Amino acid sequence: MNAPLRRLAVVAFLLFATLLVSTTWTSFVAAPSLNADGRNTRTIIEQAGRERGPIVIGDQAVAKSVPVQDVYGFLRQYDPGALYAHVTGYYSVIYGPTGMEQAEADLLTGTSDRLFYRRLSDLVTGREPKGATLELTIDPKVQKAAWDALGDQRGAVVALNPKTGDVLGMVSKPSFDPNSLAVHDAKQAAAARQKLLDDPARPLDNRAIAGRLYPPGSVFKLVTAAAALESGKYEPSSVLPGPATLDLPQTTVGLPNSGGRPCGPNNQISLADALRISCNTAFGSLGMDLGGDALGEQAQKFGFGEDLRIPLRVTPSSVPKDMNKPQEAQAGIGQFDVRVTPMQMAMVSAAIANDGVLMKPNLIRAARADDLSVISQPQPTELGRSVSPETAQKLTDMMLSVVNDGTGKAARIDGVRVAGKTGTAQHAEGRPPHAWFTAFAPADDPQVAVAVVVEEGGNAGDQASGGRTAAPIARKVIQAVMDR
Repeated sequence: MNAPLRRLAVVAFLLFATLLVSTTWTSFVAAPSLNADGRNTRTIIEQAGRERGPIVIGDQAVAKSVPVQDVYGFLRQYDPGALYAHVTGYYSVIYGPTGMEQAEADLLTGTSDRLFYRRLSDLVTGREPKGATLELTIDPKVQKAAWDALGDQRGAVVALNPKTGDVLGMVSKPSFDPNSLAVHDAKQAAAARQKLLDDPARPLDNRAIAGRLYPPGSVFKLVTAAAALESGKYEPSSVLPGPATLDLPQTTVGLPNSGGRPCGPNNQISLADALRISCNTAFGSLGMDLGGDALGEQAQKFGFGEDLRIPLRVTPSSVPKDMNKPQEAQAGIGQFDVRVTPMQMAMVSAAIANDGVLMKPNLIRAARADDLSVISQPQPTELGRSVSPETAQKLTDMMLSVVNDGTGKAARIDGVRVAGKTGTAQHAEGRPPHAWFTAFAPADDPQVAVAVVVEEGGNAGDQASGGRTAAPIARKVIQAVMDR
């Protein structure tokens, strides 16, 4: 009898061991992948059933969770939806989160390590866990001014505090209603999403920081001018060639000025005046003289190539490497394969405004627990020095002349010294150019740096220019900051 009992005991032991191993594997080893599996409706229901914290701009909760009578328990609501859609993103039980809903999901759901003691307290008291409140740096007046000024045109506006890096405004158009994607009805959400994906205007793209990058055109001349001044070989008074068309080596195609005229008497012009009137041939010549490496290194000091999280991810801007001389000339005026985000061009102006120091852009003012205690509060962070204080002052003076007596007159504001630069960027044969403007103000105590891009000339079409189309938008944004 002992032998059969022993065999039975071994079999029972093996069964219990198998059960123990499989349970341990499922509960601990495989748990993360099972929880992340999109087919796991329990995880989706658990996450959606947790009250996410609100996203607050000014004194308004622009994203909040409201109780509903369905399996999920809470529905995310956005008010006003489209105005902040590219900042907040959306939370969908079907497609997951985007925007700040994704970037700070652990805080908003209350699962962040920064809320450990709060979760422990909730466990002891039996209180339902809540997500943190996320307060953003966006100024509602600045956001609304940018939104209204851009109107029904495609493009983007970014406004920064140059001293802290705080994002005061970030608008991308066309926009969308995040409420249409937050609904719990799968068919309704799918139809809304497909309609947005099929829209050739790409409303889901956050043009301010991501999506398809833009050629900057002449606003990039600020980077070229900075490289020239930092090299020690040039001053604002240095004389550059400014013929109607710049002869380029290795090609029969020249680089022309807008309008086909020389930039000054005897085909010459100073660096300061070349920026003031946006002389292509002078800056094309400068690009070749400085070389592609110098342009790329200076751009990098302004943040090009940086993999930024603000905490939204900013697509890195770029200057091509290994350019030949004609390509260097084109890059010197912001063409060829130079590509940027509006955020990047706002960072260029912000660094010049801040005595040459580039601050990291930031969207979060504070994260608070449900008792309003501060969980985290980002502090201003330096990304590095872009240019010397002396170069920053020279560039400021040159940018003032652009607005006071150059291509950027439409950005002038009575009683406010505005420093700026226009840009009109060619991007495809037979298509209207993109209109650009970047600026900061007041020049003697900068409160805001702004960048504006209007795709394909907006309402002006082929007649668009940075000064005519984008500068008035920047002026209204700057005025909104001055009126706070």
